[in-house]
Amino acid sequence: MGLPALEFSDCCLDSPHFRETLKSHEAELDKTNKFIKELIKDGKSLITALKNLSSAKRKFADSLNEFKFQCIGDAETDDEMCIARSLQEFATVLRNLEDERIRMIENASEVLITPLEKFRKEQIGAAKEAKKKYDKETEKYCGILEKHLNLSSKKKESQLQEADSQVDLVRQHFYEVSLEYVFKVQEVQERKMFEFVEPLLAFLQGLFTFYHHGYELAKDFGDFKTQLTISIQNTRNRFEGTRSEVESLMKKMKENPLEHKTISPYTMEGYLYVQEKRHFGTSWVKHYCTYQRDSKQITMVPFDQKSGGKGGEDESVTLKSCTRRKTDSIEKRFCFDVEAVDRPGVITMQALSEEDRRLWMEAMDGREPVYNSNKDSQSEGTAQLDSIGFSIIRKCIHAVETRGINEQGLYRIVGVNSRVQKLLSILMDPKTASETETDICAEWEIKTITSALKTYLRMLPGPLMMYQFQRSFIKAAKLENQETRVSEIHSLVHRLPEKNRQMLQLLMNHLANYFCLCLSLTPSSKLPCLSQTTCEGSFLVVLACGDLASLQATEHGPSNQETLKTVSLNM
Repeated sequence: MGLPALEFSDCCLDSPHFRETLKSHEAELDKTNKFIKELIKDGKSLITALKNLSSAKRKFADSLNEFKFQCIGDAETDDEMCIARSLQEFATVLRNLEDERIRMIENASEVLITPLEKFRKEQIGAAKEAKKKYDKETEKYCGILEKHLNLSSKKKESQLQEADSQVDLVRQHFYEVSLEYVFKVQEVQERKMFEFVEPLLAFLQGLFTFYHHGYELAKDFGDFKTQLTISIQNTRNRFEGTRSEVESLMKKMKENPLEHKTISPYTMEGYLYVQEKRHFGTSWVKHYCTYQRDSKQITMVPFDQKSGGKGGEDESVTLKSCTRRKTDSIEKRFCFDVEAVDRPGVITMQALSEEDRRLWMEAMDGREPVYNSNKDSQSEGTAQLDSIGFSIIRKCIHAVETRGINEQGLYRIVGVNSRVQKLLSILMDPKTASETETDICAEWEIKTITSALKTYLRMLPGPLMMYQFQRSFIKAAKLENQETRVSEIHSLVHRLPEKNRQMLQLLMNHLANYFCLCLSLTPSSKLPCLSQTTCEGSFLVVLACGDLASLQATEHGPSNQETLKTVSLNM
């Protein structure tokens, strides 16, 4: 049901029915005002969204335009050329479409937002101002009328006539204001039928123009789309036709890769790990190496695939000789040494397998290492694992076990250096080497004897447990599982040279004997003696491994006594 009509004639009566009708029209204007306000807000949001959409599509078009297809081979087919330029064609269509969208967005603000804001401000706003004026005049008229009716009839006739005239004037003014207000309300109700709907129609017309432009673009793009579809299908057909052949070739390569190896200008090439010396040890760096037999040129390029192909500077040297590395001389497998004419020192390399090492050595005309059978030949006055060396250690151990059981600070308190050197010179004298192993007289203090033992072990060419096995011993000693720890240490101990293993066994037996002697003491003397076994065991670990790293590394694993006991049991 529509709104009831507002009649000018009702303004004079100002009846309750007239007021209710006027109130319904005012409610409709408020509703229209709120709707237009929300519509303007939504329209602005729509325009902002369209701008963001256009910006995103332009960015997408720019990305398409920047990408360039790289086809395999030097020559391109017609289909490949068509596909290669397809992204640029897509970008052109999208940009053209977005140009039209931007024009539509710019017009939308003029044809939709501005007219709606103008209608709301000028028409509905004017109606609100008229209502304020009407309400004010109503209050004024009613107040004067009530005051006039309350006048006493006893007043003079002239005063009453003047009051009547004043009321008539106010009534006439109120009537005029009422007519103007009704006129404005009716005007706004009529205007909204065209001034409100017309901007929406203009906005939709802009949308239709945009979509029609897209339709025209699609028609113009039709020929290239047909050509591109044919090129894509042709390319797919060629791929499906050659895929089975490529898969067959791949299977053959998997079964026997060497038969299908690419012909290389180099005699040998591939990855090798090269040992490089650092300030605090050595490291193995992966290189891609090539060798040319005619020029004897070796080129090494630092390169590691797992680090994103990060490389370094190339290095080229001229080969002088190539020798297989002895298995017991280095902890790494598949190693060989290379000497260069134009670089001092030896370059140690590690191949990827035994077969790979054989191929490299064949390419470089490598040779086997020369083994020296005269290992016991010693220079006089130097510490060696020979008969004299074993005799010195046995004499020192015997003196400690017979006379040093109650010594405080055993192996911790050092002797006077001059006396230690004097004792060592006597023990290392070949003339006294044939004497009995108990021939260290009682005049020598136990701290001098233990210092002599430690000094002799330090004078050896290398630690008993050998530098190349040092990390392996530390890793094994830190294993939590006892069976695994025993197995690993057993394997490492039996990889040591025979004389190293014999000397290590001698020291481990000494520690075990000392521990048993401590247990046999009276209870009052057990505690200080047993606490010294920790100190003695730690010293022997250091002397056997060569530095403090072993002692420090086992702090988070099993105890030193447990580790040394494991070594002793696996000798």
